[in-house]
Amino acid sequence: MNPIVIIPARMSATRLPGKPMADIDGTPMILRVLRRAEAAGVGPVVVAAGDPEIAWAVEAAGGRAVLTDPDLPSGSDRVLAALDEVDPRGAHDVVVNLQGDMPFIDPGAVGACVAVLDAEPGCHIATLIAPESSPADRDDPAVVKAIVALAAGERRGRALYFTRSALYGDGPIWKHVGIYAYRRASLGRFAAAPPSPLELREKLEQLRALELGMTIWAAVVDATPISVDTPADLEAARAFARRNA
Repeated sequence: MNPIVIIPARMSATRLPGKPMADIDGTPMILRVLRRAEAAGVGPVVVAAGDPEIAWAVEAAGGRAVLTDPDLPSGSDRVLAALDEVDPRGAHDVVVNLQGDMPFIDPGAVGACVAVLDAEPGCHIATLIAPESSPADRDDPAVVKAIVALAAGERRGRALYFTRSALYGDGPIWKHVGIYAYRRASLGRFAAAPPSPLELREKLEQLRALELGMTIWAAVVDATPISVDTPADLEAARAFARRNA
């Protein structure tokens, strides 16, 4: 495999406008994600920037950025647009979509996601899951739950569904971690399809892939990385950075 990591980022996030450039202990968030991706060592890293200021910041820090149409509907579309520009001949057969709002993601988690595709030839898309961190996660619609065919003790399984709803019965709850590794053809097929009924209902784009009959496998990581979606999340990320400086 020959992976490439692409980080989609845009300034017009609904709940936290300008978040890629949000300062976290002296470093813009997008640069923290960039450095984590580079440290993973799985392949070259590109930021798919929806706005010039993001591209300028990345390039000033020595990274590579591609300016993409700000009106693209999703991060996946932004990733594909950047991929087509930086690799028009298709040298990279695996594409990692790393969200630009996880400033402290473990670099090893990026490699773990890619390793799923290597281990499972029938897998179209790989992702990650982590154990619930609180009983409150079970009823929180902001927490995306992954239903995975995973026997006790196993660290990798096929994803059957993703939902924001509470799950019936006893058993572990797996939280979805928003990183994906696509086989290149799978990314193209996914992006070419319109949003699906379940995707629109749950507001989860990975359901489009399942409705298309694509196979998603998930690997277990020990903890959910901090994700910055709101002003409160940003303050928590700043506090984490100060504690771990």
